[in-house]
Amino acid sequence: MDLGLRGKVAVVTGGSSGIGLATARRLLGEGMAVAICGRDPVRLEQARASLSSHGDVLAQQCDILDKANVLALCHAVTVWRGACDLLVNNAGQGRVSTFADTTDEAWHEELTLKFFSQINTIRAFEAMLRASGQGAIVAVNSLLAYQPEPHMVCTSAARAGVQNLLKSLAGELAPVIRVNSVVVGLIESGQWDRRFAAREDKSNDRDTWFSDLARKKNIPLARLGLPEEVANAIAFLGSPVASYTTGSQIEISGGLSRHI
Repeated sequence: MDLGLRGKVAVVTGGSSGIGLATARRLLGEGMAVAICGRDPVRLEQARASLSSHGDVLAQQCDILDKANVLALCHAVTVWRGACDLLVNNAGQGRVSTFADTTDEAWHEELTLKFFSQINTIRAFEAMLRASGQGAIVAVNSLLAYQPEPHMVCTSAARAGVQNLLKSLAGELAPVIRVNSVVVGLIESGQWDRRFAAREDKSNDRDTWFSDLARKKNIPLARLGLPEEVANAIAFLGSPVASYTTGSQIEISGGLSRHI
C-alpha cells in the first residue's frame, strides 16, 4: 500500500535507537526525508550512518526539554527542507517506583519529561505542520496510560496525563493538524537488554529470558513486540491514508491490555 508519504518531511524525536530509529527507517522507506534528534552525539551519529543509505537524513543533537535546543532543531529543519509534514514524538522512558518511594523531585522530573517532550516540539513545529496541508503528529505513549502498574506509579500517572493532552490537542488543532498516538506494551529495546544483562540467572540465553518474561507478563502473543511493528503503526497514522483519523490511538501490546 502506498501511504502517500513520498517527498514529505518527518521529524522523529528520540530517533537514535529503538522505536525512534525503526520509525525513521520505515519513513525513509516510504520516500520521506527524515530528521532525527537525540541527546547522545555518538549514538546519534551511529544512527545517522545506519540510516543514510536508506534516504535523506538530518541528525541534530537536541535535548527536547531545552526550548533553545528545540528551536535550534526547528531552524535546522527549516534550513534543510523548509517543511515538516509529520512530527513523531518518541522521547521518554519508564521510571520504576511506587508511590511510597517516589520523591517530589522524581515526580517533577517525570511529569516535566512526559509533558514537555510533547509541548516543546509541538509548539516549535506547529507553524510548519499547519503549512503542510497534511500535517500530522503521532506520539509514542505507553499502555500504562490506561493500565497502570503499582511499581511504575509515577510514569503511569504521567502517561495518562499525556494521553489526555493529546486528546485535547486533537480537537484544538483540527481540522488542519491530526493528532494520534500509539500505546505500546513490552517492546524489545535497550532498556530490556540492560535488564537481561543484569539478570540473576545467567544460565538463560536471551531468547529464553525474553520468552519467560512474556509468559510471566501474560502476553497472549507470547513474545515482546519489535520496534518495527510500532513503526508500521506510526507510519500509517502519520500518513494521508489515515486522513479521517484524529484523537485516536493504536494499541501495540500483543494483547496485554485488559481494559475495554
